[in-house]
Amino acid sequence: MKLVPIEAKSKSYNVYIEARIRHKVGQLLEEIVTEAFSSIFVITDSVVAPLYLNDVVGSFQNKLPIYTEVIPSGESSKSFATYEQVMTKALECGLDRKSVIVALGGGVVGDLAGFVASTYMRGIRFVQVPTTLLAHDSSVGGKVAINHALGKNMVGSFHQPDAVFYDPETLYSLPEREWRSGFAEVIKHGFIRNQDFLQWLQGEVKSFDQLPVEQVINLLERSLAVKANIVAEDERESGVRAYLNFGHTLGHAIESELGYGAITHGEAVAIGMIFALKLSETMFEIDLHVKQHENWFQRLGYKTTIPNKLNVNKLIGKMQSDKKAEAGSIRMVLLQGMEKATMLEIPPSMIEQLIAEQMEVDDVG
Repeated sequence: MKLVPIEAKSKSYNVYIEARIRHKVGQLLEEIVTEAFSSIFVITDSVVAPLYLNDVVGSFQNKLPIYTEVIPSGESSKSFATYEQVMTKALECGLDRKSVIVALGGGVVGDLAGFVASTYMRGIRFVQVPTTLLAHDSSVGGKVAINHALGKNMVGSFHQPDAVFYDPETLYSLPEREWRSGFAEVIKHGFIRNQDFLQWLQGEVKSFDQLPVEQVINLLERSLAVKANIVAEDERESGVRAYLNFGHTLGHAIESELGYGAITHGEAVAIGMIFALKLSETMFEIDLHVKQHENWFQRLGYKTTIPNKLNVNKLIGKMQSDKKAEAGSIRMVLLQGMEKATMLEIPPSMIEQLIAEQMEVDDVG
C-alpha cells in the first residue's frame, strides 16, 4: 500500500493507494477514526453504484447502520436541488454528529458529499473514495462546493476528509475521455511544481490505452505529493494554493458558457493551460516551448483551441467573475518559468486578443 500524508493546518490525514482497497474501507476506517462512529452514509452516483457500491458497503460487515444515496451522474448534480435532496435523505436517516459520510465516486460526488458533510449539523466527518483520475486532485485538500448558474464552485467551504482511499482498479472502468479529463490535472501539477514529473509524464504516457497499474500508482503518488505540498503551505488558498488554478480561469469560463457537462473539466482546463502558457510567454518574454506541449496534448486527444461558438465578451465576463477576481479584474495563474507560478492581473484587452487567436477556425461541435 502506498501512503501520501496530507499535513493541512486544520487536520492531518493520509491518502491510501492500493488495488482493491475499496473492499477494506470499513476495516481501515475503524483503525483510522479513533472516536466511535454511529452510522455510515454512502453518497455515490448512478454510474458508480452498480460497479462499486456493494463492495464498499460490504466492507463494513453489517457492524452498524449503513445508508446510501445515489445521485444522477454528471456535473449537473453539483446543484442546490441535489444538495437539498441529499440533506433531506441524511435527516430522514437520522444521521447525527458521530455519523460518517463516504463519498464514493468522482469529483462531482466528492465535492457534493463533502459540502453536505461540512454543513450537516455544522459539520460531520467524511472520507473520500475516489473512482476517477480527475478526483485525485479534488479529493485532497478539503475544498468542497456546489455550482451556481453564475459560476462554478461558487457555493462551498473548506472541510478536510478524515482519509482518502484510492483504488486504482476503479479507474479501468472509465472511458478514455474520463482518463483524459483527469490527466489534465496531473499535467497541471508538473507545470507549476515539478518539471521532472512533467518530463516523466511526457516520456511515459503516449496514450490512455491500458496503462499498467504500477505506472498508474506511481503517477497518482507523484501527482498527489505536489498537491500535498501545496496544501501544507496554504490550506485556505490565501497564497500559493491559488497556483493550483493554473489553466482554470479560462477553463471554468468555457465550461460555464458551453453548459456544464458539454465539455469535461479536464478538457476545458487543457485549453486553459495552453492559453495560460501562451499568455505567460507574452507577459514575461520567455520561451516555454508551448508548441511542444500543445503537440503532446493533441496526441493524447485534447483539443487545444477555444470553441468558436463561444462569445469572447461573455468568456471575459465569466473570467472577471472568477473566485480569484477582485473588483472585476482578471487575475490568472501564469508561469514565469517552469515550476515558477505566479498570480497576475491581466488587462481584458490582452485576454480578448489572445482568445481570438486561439479560437477554432471551424467549429466541429
